[in-house]
Amino acid sequence: QVQLVESGGGLVQAGDSLTLSCTWSKRTNNYFVAGWFRQAPGKEREFVAAIAWSPGSTNYADSVQERFTISRDNAKNTMYLQMNSLKPEDTAVYYCATTTYASWRIQDFDSWGQGTQVTVFS
Repeated sequence: QVQLVESGGGLVQAGDSLTLSCTWSKRTNNYFVAGWFRQAPGKEREFVAAIAWSPGSTNYADSVQERFTISRDNAKNTMYLQMNSLKPEDTAVYYCATTTYASWRIQDFDSWGQGTQVTVFS
């Protein structure tokens, strides 16, 4: 499995921006999808955004479309989630995850980070 480390979470005010980073130890397959998920207290973990390493296609949850941007740095084995116009409902623990499958489905992601807390207050 790939080891993943997230960083960049914090406490911000509604309307602010925050950037999360996720770095992993190695890329294990030519086709490789990396994604961000989040889990709010009392709720199931949900998909936020994902990116296919090659050719870089992306997918977003409707709730974050136009506000969040996922990107990656191939040379650094790092993925980012730029979060703009944050809302209190974005409060959650954010996890990065990877899969060697050509899939966006949460059940296909098999390597997970420990999570980073994002709290948005109004």
